[in-house]
Formats: sequence, C-alpha cells, structure tokens
Amino acid sequence: MKKLLLTATVIAATAASLSAADKDPVLMTVDGHDIHVSEFEYLYNKNNSQQLQQQSLDEYLNMFVDYKLKVADAEHAGIQNSEEFLSEFNKFRAELAAPYFRSQTVEDELVNESYEHHKYDVYVSHIMVPLSDDKKQLLDSLRTAIISGKTTFEAAASHSIDRGSATRGGQMGFVVPDRFPWAFEKAAYDTPVGEISPVVNSGMGYHIIRVEQRKPTAGQVLAAHILRLTRGKSAEDAQHQKVVIDSLYNELQTGADFADLAKRFSEDPGSGRNGGMLPWFGKGTMVAEFDSISFALGNSELSTPFATSYGYHIIKKYDHKSVPALDELREKILENMKRDERGHAAEDAFIAELMTKYNGTVDKIVLDRAEKMISENGGYDSTVVARLAAMDVPVATYDGGAIKLSELIPSVPASGANTAADARNLIEQAAHLALQEAVLENARQDLIINNADYRNLVNEYRDGILLYEISNRNVWDKAAKDTEGLDKFFKANIDQYRWETPKFKSYVFFASSDSLLNVAIQYADSLSTDNQAAFTQDMRKRFGRDIKVERVIAAKGENAITDYLAFGGPKPESDKKTKWEAYGAYKGRILDGPEEAGDVRGAAVTDYQTQLDKEWVAQLHERYKVKVNKKVFEKLKKQQK
Repeated sequence: MKKLLLTATVIAATAASLSAADKDPVLMTVDGHDIHVSEFEYLYNKNNSQQLQQQSLDEYLNMFVDYKLKVADAEHAGIQNSEEFLSEFNKFRAELAAPYFRSQTVEDELVNESYEHHKYDVYVSHIMVPLSDDKKQLLDSLRTAIISGKTTFEAAASHSIDRGSATRGGQMGFVVPDRFPWAFEKAAYDTPVGEISPVVNSGMGYHIIRVEQRKPTAGQVLAAHILRLTRGKSAEDAQHQKVVIDSLYNELQTGADFADLAKRFSEDPGSGRNGGMLPWFGKGTMVAEFDSISFALGNSELSTPFATSYGYHIIKKYDHKSVPALDELREKILENMKRDERGHAAEDAFIAELMTKYNGTVDKIVLDRAEKMISENGGYDSTVVARLAAMDVPVATYDGGAIKLSELIPSVPASGANTAADARNLIEQAAHLALQEAVLENARQDLIINNADYRNLVNEYRDGILLYEISNRNVWDKAAKDTEGLDKFFKANIDQYRWETPKFKSYVFFASSDSLLNVAIQYADSLSTDNQAAFTQDMRKRFGRDIKVERVIAAKGENAITDYLAFGGPKPESDKKTKWEAYGAYKGRILDGPEEAGDVRGAAVTDYQTQLDKEWVAQLHERYKVKVNKKVFEKLKKQQK
C-alpha cells in the first residue's frame, strides 16, 4: 500500500513558510527558495562550535551560499525524489521524531514506580511451573487451595521447578529491583505482606509469589573479600582451605594489607586482581550468608572467616549508602524499561492520544463486509483478494486522509487466514498499523511546524544527503574515475609535484624461490604494463597465490627492499613468517620526478577534486540566482557582536 510520507521539498517549503509566519525573516533567496535567519544561525553556530578557528559571519556567508547552491543543483537533478533518498531520509526523520512521540506522563509514572521499589527490601517465597496451559491451571488450583486453607504454601512448593527454593518451602530471598523480570518484580512489590499474588508470567515460567517481609531498604554496600574455594573439593582439601583462611585472618589482625593478601591468595579471579573489591551491591544480590554479614558490618570493619556454598570468606566493608536520588537512577531505569514490556508503553500511550487528536478510526462496517465476502467465497484465496483489492472504499479514516481497502489488501498476508474471522482479524491489524503510521506522519508534520530544533535537524540532514550525492557525482567520484581528466590536470600542474629526492619506481615480484621468480619475470615480459590493474590481474590469473606483485615508489631510506634493489643498501633478512624468500624488481627505474598522475595519485586526485569543485561552484553561481537581503544580514551581524 502507499506510504504517507512527506517529500523533502514539501518539508522545506512548510518549514520556511511557517518560519516566516513566526517573524523569522528571509536572509537570502537561492534559486527561488527562501532561506531564513534561523536556519543560517543554527548552521553557523554549529559550524563554529566544531572549529578551532572561529569564522566571521561574512566568511561563513560565502560558504553557506555555495552550500545552498549545491543543494539546489541536487534538487534540479531530482535526487530528492529517488527511492534511495526518500528511504534514508524518512527513516531518519522518524527516528529523530521518536523521542518526542512518547507520553511523558506514562514514562514518569513507570520510572517513579520502579524507583519506589528501590526504597524497599522485599523478601518472597514463590512457586514456579513451566509455561504451558495445563501447568498454569495447576498453579491456579494450588493458589486456590492455599488461600482456602486446604494446603500450605510450603507443601505446594513441592510442585515448583525452582528446586533451590522448593527445598526451603518456596523461600526465594530478596527481590532485587531491575534484576528480575519486570512482571515478577511488580507482582512482588504490589502484593501485601502475607498475601499471595495472582499467577504471574515472568517469561521464564508461571509463578505465584508470597511476600514474607517488606521493610525500608538497607541500601548498598561497598566491600572487598578474600575467598578460598571449597566447592567440588574433598573434605581434606576443604579443611586445608579453612587453615589457609584462618592464617590469612591472623595476618590481617596483625596489620597485613587486605588488598595485597586478596591479590595474592583470593581464589575469586574477578575481584582478586582488584584487591578483593566488589562493585556496590544491595540486599539479595549475594548469597544469604555473605549478604547478611556484609550489611551487619560497620564501615572499615573486618569479618571473621565464614563459610558459604562457595568456600571460606573474609569480608572488609568499606562503605554503605542509602538509595540514590531519582535523578541518579533515572537513566538506568529507562535502559531497563527498554528491555521489557514497559519499553513501548510511553509510545503506545502517545499513539492512543494521537488517535484521539486526529480522529483516527477503523471502519467496522467495511471489515464486516470484507468478512462476509471471504466467508461466501469459502476462504481467503486469490479470487477474494482480487475482489477486495478492487474495493476503493476507506477502511480507516483520520483528519486529512483515509486508508482505502484497495491500498491495504496487498499488505495483508494470506498465511494465518484459516477462517473468514482470521482473515478479518489480519485485515483489521493491517488497518490499525497503517492508521498508526498515518497519524504519526501527521504528528511529524506538526513537529516540523512547531519545533525549531527538530525542523533544523531535519533540514540539515536532508540537505546533507543531497550535498553528499551531488558532490560525489560532480567532484569526488568524478575525480577518481576520470583518468583522462586527471592526467591532463597533472600535466598542466606538474611543477607542483616535484620530488625533493629521486625515487625508485618499479613492480616488485615476491616468490617462494628464485626459480619461480625468474619464471614470473619471463612471463611478465609477454604482458603490457600500460594498465597497472590489468597487469596485476593477469599475473594473479597466471600464478595465483604463488607470487605477489606490488607497485612501489620510494625514495632512499623509505623502504628496505627498494633500498637494496635500487640504492645499494644491504639485503634485508627474509621474514620467516612468510613464504616470500625471493624477490626482485621488474621494470624498475630511478626518477627525479613523477612522470604520470599515478606516481602522486593521492595528492593529484585531491587537487583535481579541488579544481573540479571550484569550476562547479562557478557554474552554479552562473546557473542559479542568489539574492542576499543585506539589511537583514547587517542586523544579524550587529546582534552577534
């Protein structure tokens, strides 16, 4: 179906006319297009912020005019109407608008809800079953039985697939905000102490949660530890680890440096290399024994050795802090929201507001007619698709437009349309998506009109794409491919490319043996070297990877191999890491200066591009009319002082 996308030209015209309406005076007219002060100021300030040497307005004005002339030339070439341009431009425009198209109220509510969770520590038990309908029914039954008193939560926990908590009657531990699936976290914090949550789908399973304890958060701890592992060790080895940890504790008691001992003796490789330091952590992050001891210690206090399921530890606590301010956590919360079901909530709410604002409606009567036709046809096949595609009736409407059934049907997939009702649902879904894009496009148009920051960025990006493409056609790509023009330019300016010292110009052949090198040189004599690329390709076709051909131009002292081949230098030792033991020059000669553009290609191409650009700009000034409003410009200069 047709996409309702604004062309770049319409956007520019809309922005310009509304800038004028906002008393944004016209600074200049280029090829009949008005350029307003706001756009010029925006680009001038942005350009100066990126330059070490600040430009005056007079200096920038000339650059700006040349820039706008090139954009005008791109428009005359029709680049702004190409599919490639529109695809890239409209994608960028939509991405740029996305941050504006969120319900700030909904986003703030979700952020505040998450932040409130950080203020409390919630200890829970849970029962978890796999994600299947029959297991969900089982969990519903268990919940009912627990609430009615027919069984206990602890007994029902035997059904849980979380075997760790099941052995403890379902006891799981503290729920750490932002560390659990949002649905699970929300249920844990929404459920009152002593009560059981409804069945929750965490994405990993179905759960019921009983909240055992809720209290103001203990905050976060900064600590270091020394670990001696016992997991997987024999009783004898575990006892040895106990002796080691006790010995380390005694050293600490007599003044040994904790970080030094951790680096040398801790068997936690992650923290050990950092002197035992762990990142800040909150309640429930660590195993239970480690957790409780860490929070019980005072700042700078050292724990006695204790055991966990991992081994023996000594903890040194460095600091403790309460919940950070909302401003400190906001970005982290927003990042977490992007990864779960909250990720699109603010956008969905905004789109719902747009549907109301622009009176977006899907016509149920048209959908009913379509379903009836499909049913009478006996299914959603090519016959009924053709009939529906011929119906030029609106299936959805909004302020300023309509989406016709004939436009929509080609985008509706036949797969999944097993019944007439299924097909209707697919058509309705497609209609809602198309309507959503239509009202978003209306909102983007309004944003162009009402938001100067967005308007300036959109126009800058639009002109940037056009400038790149037209410059590539007239300067960059042309200079690289126009060998005849480049050679002519080089000969006309050869004095600019003189060398300070002679250089050796040659092909250098590399081979695995002297005999193969000689065969390659003999074969090369049968080829033309007028075209370097063709010559290299012919050699590669004949010898494959058995030889290597390089084109070199080097002065004495710049290359050890050419020093040996041309300037009487010592023979370099062969590189044992490669197979190239033999090498030699082919058609080598020492030149006092370059003899063709290829000898100084990088510099020559750059200079040729500069000349092409100057010639192009001169042509543009003759081709397109430019008129600068001097009064407006002088006023702008006074304001800038």
